[in-house]
Amino acid sequence: MIKEGENNMNIVTIVGRVGRDASENFTSFESGKTKATFSIAVNRWDSKTKSEVTDWFNIDVWDKQAEFAAEYIKKGRLIAVDGRISNRKWNDRQTGEERESFYILANNIRLLGSKRDVEEAVL
Repeated sequence: MIKEGENNMNIVTIVGRVGRDASENFTSFESGKTKATFSIAVNRWDSKTKSEVTDWFNIDVWDKQAEFAAEYIKKGRLIAVDGRISNRKWNDRQTGEERESFYILANNIRLLGSKRDVEEAVL
């Protein structure tokens, strides 16, 4: 249990290439909140296999950042994302078992690289 005054932290920053274009979703007409989702591939060195491996991260972003993402976050683009790790829980329809997935809830997105980098990454 978290007690008031404890110093707990959930902060993440990743840099990688966009795996799929950001898709903008409207959650409800009453709230007017906008959500966009996309994925990022981050390469890292695996010392056990002595090779490069790719980690995939799903990203959720809301409101003005979602609108920005829908317009500028395109497959192949190099970006940095700041945010926190969050999770979703649901019951599997077929088995009834509880499932859980993790994603990054972004609060800041930065475009990195040049336009030429984007064009080369998509080719």
